[in-house]
Amino acid sequence: MKLISLNVGLPREVEFEGNLIKTGIYKSPKEGRIALRRLNLEGDRQADLSVHGGPDKAVYSYPSEYYPFWRVQYPNLEMNWGMFGENFTTSGLFEDEVNVGDEFEVGSSKLGAVQPRMPCFKLGVKFGTVTVIRKFFASGKPGIYFRVLREGEVAAGDEIKMTKRDEHNITIKDIMKLYTSEKSNIEKLKNAVNVPALPESWRIFFLEQLESLK
Repeated sequence: MKLISLNVGLPREVEFEGNLIKTGIYKSPKEGRIALRRLNLEGDRQADLSVHGGPDKAVYSYPSEYYPFWRVQYPNLEMNWGMFGENFTTSGLFEDEVNVGDEFEVGSSKLGAVQPRMPCFKLGVKFGTVTVIRKFFASGKPGIYFRVLREGEVAAGDEIKMTKRDEHNITIKDIMKLYTSEKSNIEKLKNAVNVPALPESWRIFFLEQLESLK
C-alpha cells in the first residue's frame, strides 16, 4: 500500500446554483514532507466544522484505483488527484479490506481507520452537479476517514504499513452497508457497536437501529 499523492487546500468561496458557498473540498497535490497534526495536515483546513474535520475526520483517503471509474462517469471533467477532497490519494487501500480500528504507519505518523465518507452537497459543488451525491452512494466507493494516533510527517511516495488489525472484523464498507443496504443485519449491528474505535455518532445511530428492530 502506498501514498500516491498528498493533497491539501484552504477553504474558498465559489458560486454554485446562484449561491456563494464556502468549502474546503478543493485540494491540490503537495510536494515534500508535510506535518500531520491531530486535526489537520499543514496547509489544510475544512470550512464547515459542524460536519467536517475533527479528530475522527482528520485525514480522508481515496483510492487512485477508483479514478478510472469516475472518469467514465464524468468524461468532460478534468480529474486530478484530490478531486474528491481527499488528503491521501492511495494505492492498495480499500474500504472492504480495512477494518474500523485498523492502525497504519505512514511516514513518521500513525493513523487509525474510523469511518467511511458520507458525502454532502459540497461534492456536488466540486462536480458541478448534485447528482454526483447519489452516484457516490450507489458506487460503494466512499473512501476512508482516519484518526491521527501519532503526529508526524508524511509525503507522497510513503509506504502505508498496517501495524494492527482490529479483531472485530467490521470493515469500513460494512459501516456504509449498515447505513444503506443492511439496516436490519442485527448480528453485524451488534458487532459494530462493540468496536472501540467506532466514532460515538455511529455507535448511537446503530444502537437506535437495533432498538427499532426489537
